Order: sequence, then structure tokens, then C-alpha cells
Amino acid sequence: MTDPRMNDHEIEALFAAARAERAEPSAALMARIMDDAMIAAAEAAAPRPVAPRPVAAQTGRRGLLAVLVAAIGGWPALAGVATAGVFGLWIGYAGPGDVGTLTATILGSAYGPNDLVPSLDTYLTEG
Repeated sequence: MTDPRMNDHEIEALFAAARAERAEPSAALMARIMDDAMIAAAEAAAPRPVAPRPVAAQTGRRGLLAVLVAAIGGWPALAGVATAGVFGLWIGYAGPGDVGTLTATILGSAYGPNDLVPSLDTYLTEG
């Protein structure tokens, strides 16, 4: 693979020789490349016939579902609403009961929820 006896001077001499011998493409190759380029340019510039899109029959009335979907914002918005609804049902069914266990495990019992919300007794005292 490599010759361990070569030093940097010999390698630099090989690189210099490779840089000196610059390979130029032949005139026949350049002519074929230019012919292909001209053919591709002519094909790209030629107008392409566009087939008309079929138009759905417009009756003037839209169905109830079409009106509701359009009011929401289309099918992507309806998919988002459906996803949020299913997620809400899942949270409502599963319940956040395990959240207290999770926070107690992570945070420990250094404070309780009553420490976060002060009572109103201090504000209601007269005197």
C-alpha cells in the first residue's frame, strides 16, 4: 500500500509532477457534452401541454360536514382538534393521580402545596 521508505521530499516531488500534468478533456468529449447540454436546454425551454384539471360539479350547496370543516380551518385543523379531544379524554380518564407520587419522589417532602399558597387569615385579621 504505502512505501515506508519514502520521505516527504519524494512525496512532494510526486505531487508536483501530478500538478504539472494537467489532464484536459478532448475536443470530441467537449463537443458531446455541449450537444447534450443543447438538447437538454431545448427540452427545458419547450412548452409543455398542461392537461386541464377536472372540475367537480358545483351544485351551489355544500354539505353540513363541508361547512363545519371549512369553519374550523380545513382538514389539518380538524385533525388537531380531534387529537386534542382524544388527549383530553385520555387525561380525564387516567387522571393526574400519579403526579403527586411523581413530584414527591422527585422533590421530596420538603414542602407541601399549602406552603406555596399563603392562607388568607393573615390578610383578614383586624387590628
